[in-house]
Amino acid sequence: MSDAMDALEARVHRQLNLMHDLADRLAGIRVRETSPDGTVTAEVDGNGALCDLVLSPAVSKMSPSAFDAVVVATAGRAAHLAIARRGELVDAFNTELAESMPGNDSGH
Repeated sequence: MSDAMDALEARVHRQLNLMHDLADRLAGIRVRETSPDGTVTAEVDGNGALCDLVLSPAVSKMSPSAFDAVVVATAGRAAHLAIARRGELVDAFNTELAESMPGNDSGH
């Protein structure tokens, strides 16, 4: 019985470590994207939330609608990439978690 408990405890610790690693990796996601014309750079986190916005002096020559469009498009591309990265990390976590489950004979 002690061997079974030791195995269970080891598996739980491994799964807990996987969860902590995932949380750290998700918290560390940052994606920067610059508009094709170089006027706007947006940085977003793993939730797609805007963390930083850098504007070049050239934005002062843009119309309000052009400015709006370039900011939204640039931040949108950055958010899309960040969410994709988040999905990759969650998929990798799910695979590792499944491999750590009892009865999985994948050899890991």
